[in-house]
Amino acid sequence: MATASDIRTNNTGVVDRVAAFFNEVGARYARYKTYRETLNEMASLSNRELRDLGLCRSQLRSVAWEHAYGEH
Repeated sequence: MATASDIRTNNTGVVDRVAAFFNEVGARYARYKTYRETLNEMASLSNRELRDLGLCRSQLRSVAWEHAYGEH
């Protein structure tokens, strides 16, 4: 009796790996852009506006980072 088996490997080709690399680069750039935009907008606020939000200037980088990357 003969048997046949279907063996599939999860080999991703070079094209798939290159595409995944560029997708990751694009995603990282988008997060960095969000960080910079958030930081610039908050930096443009007056000290009074920041106080109204419960923030001080020394917290701006941390808050922008958390907004863009979701962690501290």
